[in-house]
Amino acid sequence: MSRSAGIQRTLALILGLNAIVVAVKLVVALRTGNLTVLGATFESFLDAANNIIAMVVVALAARGPDDDHPYGHDKFETVGALGIVVFLSISCYELLRGAASRWMGAPAPPAPAMGEILLLASTALINVAVVLYEKREAARLKSPLLAADAAHTGGDLFVTGLAVASLLTARIGLSWTDPFLAVLVAGVIAHSGWQILRVTVPVLVDERGADAERIAAAACRVDGVTGCRLVRSRTISSGLVFADVTITVAGDVRVADSHTIADQVEDSVRAALGGTADVTVHVEPS
Repeated sequence: MSRSAGIQRTLALILGLNAIVVAVKLVVALRTGNLTVLGATFESFLDAANNIIAMVVVALAARGPDDDHPYGHDKFETVGALGIVVFLSISCYELLRGAASRWMGAPAPPAPAMGEILLLASTALINVAVVLYEKREAARLKSPLLAADAAHTGGDLFVTGLAVASLLTARIGLSWTDPFLAVLVAGVIAHSGWQILRVTVPVLVDERGADAERIAAAACRVDGVTGCRLVRSRTISSGLVFADVTITVAGDVRVADSHTIADQVEDSVRAALGGTADVTVHVEPS
């Protein structure tokens, strides 16, 4: 089995487990009317959505660039991630609206049954199993994507703990804690959304991918280069940097020699950017 197929299989299994967690939490949230549990459901949905996006990314990465997408398919991931941010924004609004309604006098739901609390707590065990399995597969397949997803799923344990605490306190008559814990969960969800935006927006607006002075210095180190007139760079969600460099050479340099110099500049800039950058060099007479 190929590495990408192994990653896809791992993600598919984890998606199935996360879907079970979402379903269980949603049932408990609907039965208890607990805002914190509802927020935990939204957070688990984010885990499942991340799994789907990761599967799409792995599949598209295996295809590579084509005639219609010469720079690859990474921005499909970015668009999908922005869709998740929209969902998270709606989730935060609903949690805050529900909390405000409780504070303004809306009646609290009845005390939850112990079975509902235990059912919710069981999802934490699934999360632990997912994290341990995904970390093991990340190490075996040498996959940063799986490692990052495992870290995010681990964070879901904190939210699940808050949800269990909210049900326990409601059971002993302290239902006033629910809206406060729900606001805390909304904060966690908002932070997740911000983390997504922090990564995706720079990709969409073609923010500078590398320091221009470092690129220019790498280009000018090559013999025959008399200067750099234009340096541009951008990055995509996978971390690959695209760099365009315009260099100048002496006017009497032959075309073949100019091409050799350009190849050397590409190698020098690529090495300065970690060895994997996509570098394009334009040559002009000085």
